[in-house]
Amino acid sequence: MKHFFQNLFSYAVLGLLWLLHWLPLPALRALGWLLGHVLYLLGSERRRVAAINLRLCFPELSESERRRLLRRHFVAFARAVLDRTLSWWAPRARLERLIRLSGAERLKSDDGRPVILLAPHFVGLDAAGSVISMRTPAVSVYANQKNPVFNAVFYAGRMRFNAPILLSRQDGMRKALKALKQGLPFYYLPDMDFGARDAIFAPFFGVPAATITGVSRLARATNAHIVPCITRMVADGYEVELQPPWNDYPGESVEADTLRMNRYIEEQVRRMPEQYFWLHKRFKTRPEGEARFY
Repeated sequence: MKHFFQNLFSYAVLGLLWLLHWLPLPALRALGWLLGHVLYLLGSERRRVAAINLRLCFPELSESERRRLLRRHFVAFARAVLDRTLSWWAPRARLERLIRLSGAERLKSDDGRPVILLAPHFVGLDAAGSVISMRTPAVSVYANQKNPVFNAVFYAGRMRFNAPILLSRQDGMRKALKALKQGLPFYYLPDMDFGARDAIFAPFFGVPAATITGVSRLARATNAHIVPCITRMVADGYEVELQPPWNDYPGESVEADTLRMNRYIEEQVRRMPEQYFWLHKRFKTRPEGEARFY
């Protein structure tokens, strides 16, 4: 009986979300503004996590400046959540108007080498995933949701165009290597704390952060180009930029490559700090003997 009511509630929420996708974007964004402020007031635990992250990464800001930044982040996050209804259900023509992709030619390399799309965790990452999958079959990593009803919808939404290959983190690198060698671009989000396994501590905003080394290891194994993929939420939708491939990568060591990646992500975060995913416990894993932040 408990599962019945849980599923009933889940379908009711999804029905509401489905209705929202019919709204014009300004109305959807207005609801996102309201939802963001509600989440800021009610989400005490995630608010605390994000506040710690901002204090660690922006010590030069005053407390009031960081608080304003935190409020803007909750609004950006909520708007991106509601915008996902468009990725799941809106017609392709509408998505192509709302999500503009520059540098699309970089989805394939001129020299035949594989392409890894390095995508930092900005709130619009699902918009980028949608527009990329509309252009070409691709491969990415998918985290299963605990709620089976939501999981089915989230999965179907990401499978709408060109049947992308979705890998779980448990699949490891083997399937990613195979897809890259088949010529599929890999939409890769490597800037979260997944624990100490397959990670090294590299500075992120000057703080040692457990950082997975997959970008460097995949590039070394496949001779892939690293193409940064930056998604910016704007008033009338999203701008997705595929930047020029990195030169001299991989470098002298996996450690040097991982440090370079973190420094690059820092630069991009400073361009639009309210849109980076601060709700994640980025500094959860600590070097041995170091006190926890959260």
